[in-house]
Amino acid sequence: MHAPRLLIATGISILTLAGCSSTQPKVAEVPVVPPDSGIVGRVVGDDRTAMEAAVPMGQVPASAAVPGGRGPELAPNAPDSYVVKRGDTLWGIAKLFLRDPWYWPEIWQVNPQIENPHRIYPGDTLRLIYVEGRPTLVLQRGEEARVIPRVRSEPLESAITTIPYETIAAFMSKPSVLESSQIKVAGYLLASLDSHEAISEGDTIYARGFPSPAQIGMRYNVVRVGDPLVDPEDNKILGYDGVYAGSGRVTRSGDPTTLIMTDSSREAEPGDKVLPSVIDVPLDFVPTAPKSRLNGRIMAVSDGMTVIGQYEVVAINRGVRDGLVPGNVLAVFKAGEVVRDEEKHGFLGGSADFFDQKVRLPDERDGTMMVFKTFDRMSFGLIMEAKNLIHVGDRISNP
Repeated sequence: MHAPRLLIATGISILTLAGCSSTQPKVAEVPVVPPDSGIVGRVVGDDRTAMEAAVPMGQVPASAAVPGGRGPELAPNAPDSYVVKRGDTLWGIAKLFLRDPWYWPEIWQVNPQIENPHRIYPGDTLRLIYVEGRPTLVLQRGEEARVIPRVRSEPLESAITTIPYETIAAFMSKPSVLESSQIKVAGYLLASLDSHEAISEGDTIYARGFPSPAQIGMRYNVVRVGDPLVDPEDNKILGYDGVYAGSGRVTRSGDPTTLIMTDSSREAEPGDKVLPSVIDVPLDFVPTAPKSRLNGRIMAVSDGMTVIGQYEVVAINRGVRDGLVPGNVLAVFKAGEVVRDEEKHGFLGGSADFFDQKVRLPDERDGTMMVFKTFDRMSFGLIMEAKNLIHVGDRISNP
């Protein structure tokens, strides 16, 4: 595979589908184009990231559809070529080329010519070409990507992640929503040196109940268990608000384990939970539609807010038992209001509302979210797009 023409001929076209489907697509390979390929096209030539350059949700003209209706709709003004930048996400890049970003697996898949193929790096060029009238993306490795050592331990931060790493890291490192199983296996704060009533930064504390021995140097969060998160459909408790009190570093292992508080945002107390300060969320998954139909609700948002915007973390009442996996994309709907139909207002000469019919307006789509962490009955997701303000209680469903 030395000639560009042969490389292009092996390209696999984008999935022939115009809407969202619960059927998972077949795996396709993305051809790699050498630097001297000679392929030219309209390039996004400014410093905007893919997400900044993408057209806002819902503004997709009919002209964006593939000619003849033999493929998915491309995004309006989808470029012929895009150079990946620092700050890009896989979601943003997919949105730049496609109307529905969760179809990305159809244009970026395992290719044996690329070491660790699920990674895209700043400096890489993605080119949109047509093979027999059908759109296909080909990849040209950039200089920055080629100098990265091709070993399995290559750092995640050098590659493009699916969703903003900083947002997820901030949420996971200072948890504000706790799933029930997390609490059951967590250690707890036993006491402090000199029996301080209010524990703060610099204090020595003692903790017990770790599921595995804590090692010297490990970091833990001290979190107070707050109000319960109740499933609005069956009133079962799925989790709790987590009130971050601070973090500490292990200075002596054993039972009890000794830690020193290295950060404090509020006073910690005996009984507060002690959770590992780690980010156990892989961010190299790809956007996909759920395999089965589902409906659920937003139960909570980080920091206890009720109004939600883009890149806010939310907790929903659906999880592994409902078939959700990291990378699944869900639509967010605002429930339609119930209004009075006053067409018969004043019937029989009266002025009361007795004869007015109550009508519920249709639900309206307000945004899109992506699941990044799943538990048995609940999941965490990130709001990727928000047309309007999203609220706790809004409905989530297949996109």
